[in-house]
Amino acid sequence: MYAQKEHTLAQLQKGVRADGRKLDEFRKITIDADSVATAEGGARVTCGDTHVIAGVKMALGTPYPDTPDSGVLMVNVELLPMSNPEYEPGPPSIDSIETSRVIDRGIRESHAFDSKSLCVTAGEQVWIVNVDICPVNADGNLIDIGGLAAVAAIKSAKFPEVEDGKVNYKKLSKKPLKLEHVPIPITVVKIGDVLVVDPTYDEWSVADARLTATTIEDGRLCSLQKGGDVPLTIDEVNTIVDLAVKKGKELRKLL
Repeated sequence: MYAQKEHTLAQLQKGVRADGRKLDEFRKITIDADSVATAEGGARVTCGDTHVIAGVKMALGTPYPDTPDSGVLMVNVELLPMSNPEYEPGPPSIDSIETSRVIDRGIRESHAFDSKSLCVTAGEQVWIVNVDICPVNADGNLIDIGGLAAVAAIKSAKFPEVEDGKVNYKKLSKKPLKLEHVPIPITVVKIGDVLVVDPTYDEWSVADARLTATTIEDGRLCSLQKGGDVPLTIDEVNTIVDLAVKKGKELRKLL
């Protein structure tokens, strides 16, 4: 691993990446919305060799006691062994839990949709929105690509019909799960003294630190998540936030 890191850093310091990209350049991204037939909304997103599927399932349930008039959002990321040999079967790993929470927080703190609009009867019944994210092939940057897939899936979601108090999942209404903001997470990793956007799995595995910044359309910052053992300077944090705003606008256009 040390030799790999030294080689990677030596190339990055020359402005060269293994796949020929610039340090602040994303791999080619494609988005295929409405691609999960068994969900109320879904999307498949590819970014280089990272392929992610996201699906939205909606159910009627009981609200939390402290928010009796608000619906519930839950994001879950499952890292399957088939997507990367480093992932293992069993209970959710730390990486899986962190990826879920960072994506969830970005959507939640951006107030992407009006949670009160998901209320059916205050204190009794609300819509629960579950977003399941699953990488088919994981070649790095799952937070950003998973977040992009989640937003694309939510944008395509339609409420199922409710008949006699029961949800009919075989019949979708024309009512969308309307987004008021489009949160986009951007993760920048620090390898040595170099900052890199959209890291591949090899770059991610040798990173000293990383910072995920989620922004909305007007450039406002919604959430930050620091990872890795090495600290970031104030200047580096400012640079990363600026990159998040810039790259967020680019990715938002793809939606």
